[in-house]
Amino acid sequence: MPYIALAQILQAAGAEPPGPGELEIRGADPVFCTRYRVGTAGAAALAALGLAAARLWRARGGRAQTIAIDLAPAAASLRSTAYLRVNGKPASEIWASLSGFYPVSDGWIRFHCNFPPHREAAYGVLGAAQERAAGEAASRGWTGEALEDAIHAAGGCAGYVRSSADWARQAQAQAVAAQPLIEIERIGDAPPEPLSGAPRPLSGVRVLDLTRVLAGPTCARSLAEHGADVLKISAAHLADLGMVELDTGIGKLSARLDLRKEEDLRALRELVRQGDVFSQSYRPGTLGARGLTPEALAALRPGIVCVSLSAWGTSGPWRARRGFDSIVQSVSGMAQAQGGAEKPSLLPVSAIDYVSGYLMAFGAMLALERRAREGGSWLVRVALARVGKWITDLGQASPGGAEELASDILQDLLTETEAPDGRITHLRPVLAMSATPPRWERPPVPLGYHAAAWPRRG
Repeated sequence: MPYIALAQILQAAGAEPPGPGELEIRGADPVFCTRYRVGTAGAAALAALGLAAARLWRARGGRAQTIAIDLAPAAASLRSTAYLRVNGKPASEIWASLSGFYPVSDGWIRFHCNFPPHREAAYGVLGAAQERAAGEAASRGWTGEALEDAIHAAGGCAGYVRSSADWARQAQAQAVAAQPLIEIERIGDAPPEPLSGAPRPLSGVRVLDLTRVLAGPTCARSLAEHGADVLKISAAHLADLGMVELDTGIGKLSARLDLRKEEDLRALRELVRQGDVFSQSYRPGTLGARGLTPEALAALRPGIVCVSLSAWGTSGPWRARRGFDSIVQSVSGMAQAQGGAEKPSLLPVSAIDYVSGYLMAFGAMLALERRAREGGSWLVRVALARVGKWITDLGQASPGGAEELASDILQDLLTETEAPDGRITHLRPVLAMSATPPRWERPPVPLGYHAAAWPRRG
């Protein structure tokens, strides 16, 4: 099954299959306690990423190499924030206390309240004090779809819990089903930019990371694993995930720019002119309103590779809506299937987020290789809902799985890094490559730790 899943990814991207002996995927689902083939999905996405990295390195004069991935470590990577420790202590809880499933008159709805504006929007619609009992009492007076629509109209984010059959009848589900798993599109002309010989696949490649939460940051962290110089751009006025940011920030520089200020917007444009990849996960239209559409970026820096993550894709009535892994699980039937009849539940891993991040990085590497060979500016698109559909379409595994990996396996996957915030315990890269093993060259740092400037090449 993992090889079938890999073939689907490669076909969607127009990439060549692995050669004889080039790739090995080991193990089988279930790894954790879910019937969804999350190990298969993670291993296939990582295998695709490894193939793209190996081929990019060969285009730079590197030798052929072998790639291997095991399903258990691949599945563990889909919950990597759970393993983060700072000076031996767990990081802060990823879920805010008011995030979660709330009762409605016809079932359940999921609120995303991790960021203050979303919490205020949800509770503003309810007209309730911001405490869980008051919220649940108020939500019972609503139907799920009416409350879902009202919260989104107010600028929040929620997902009415549907069965997979009910979701399939929705216009947005049908739009998602018609979308490709990954899109790689040439959006402008530019001369070829061959990459010179280098010790790693992405040595000297500059990546701007304007993403939040898990999927987008995972993309840029994955590019850093293969040698890219990644500069994360955040802003002081935007909410973040606290210490969890250290896990997705491994290998990156981190600076702050307030794009509401013209001088900071000019600074970002200058970084774009000197960069190679621009990765973003803002709600559709947000950066475009500031003159940062992919086409505008390609005009500013011919040869740019733009990577764009959305929740629902480019078509359908929800195309401009906010969304997160947990919301996609809720509306699409995954949460209902995972939790059972009494109450929905999220999967034990954030498979949609992490797999989406791996696919974004895979697409960026393919686009860089095509830029080197034929020139052009490129746009890579991935949507959480489409990735969720792909995971469900892989079918269900046999019952079983564990709450956690065996301790000896897990300990072998963990490593420690000295960072400004102390000693960070985290998962090491789980993809094996014989000639260019993935690794991070920079420790995780607090958001805004560095100046908004590129390091010198070479």
